[in-house]
Amino acid sequence: MTGSTADLFRLDGRVALITGAAGAFGRAIALGFASVGARLFLTDLNAAGLDETATLVRNAGAPCAVRAGDSGSSSDVQAVFESLDREYGQVDILINNAGGNPMQGRPEEFPLEIWEQVLRTNLTGYFLFARAAGARMIARARGGAIVNVSSIASASSLGRGNLAYGASKSGVNQLTRELAVEWAHHSVRVNAIQPCQFLNAGWRAMVADPNRAGLVKRVLSGIPIGRMGEPEEIVGPVLFLASDAASMVTGVLLPVDGGNLALNPTGTLPGAD
Repeated sequence: MTGSTADLFRLDGRVALITGAAGAFGRAIALGFASVGARLFLTDLNAAGLDETATLVRNAGAPCAVRAGDSGSSSDVQAVFESLDREYGQVDILINNAGGNPMQGRPEEFPLEIWEQVLRTNLTGYFLFARAAGARMIARARGGAIVNVSSIASASSLGRGNLAYGASKSGVNQLTRELAVEWAHHSVRVNAIQPCQFLNAGWRAMVADPNRAGLVKRVLSGIPIGRMGEPEEIVGPVLFLASDAASMVTGVLLPVDGGNLALNPTGTLPGAD
């Protein structure tokens, strides 16, 4: 790779706001962005985990500020941006990553409070952060990049218990497209990634549990590459979409799924027979 091409992936001087920064994806993205020159502002409801991520980022030599808060709360989001404005006075990149999936049972028994909680965190929170970040990017007139973390659950059902999660991530996809079209003439690009199952703390525990071997086998049967992702493997796709390397890319839903969405559910993987 030539120097000029490599420079397309640099984020020197840019301020990147990352939500869900205490989790596996958020932490990996923060450290990845720190390595290419970004200044970080991190937020998460988990204050202790947020501070752990911030310490790792600072130890890597990158400027980093934090503000704990609930991504689905308009007042908390406002407080995050007030802190960001004081610290940096700009935002160039937003990574909408906060989310959750408290799986429940049958749709006919799905609790309304869980439905509302998931939609508030996974969709309303993305809107609140995008609205505030987009307004600042437009006012500054230097463009910007927003990357929303969606899921393969936005494209097809993951099965029982994922009703609210799948619906919320489908909403993220259309939110991405709508904002991409609305803000394109401001050079504010909006894209999303669609990850499959990655080895966060929850999935690592399930992989290690013999009682979950059947579930793990079923999940892997839907990933042609034959394994779940490592959190660090999300960094490259997100960095691409956030950087100048993707300057002509907006409104895209990028699968990061080991081939999951390319596989017909009735198909058989090579070597499986």
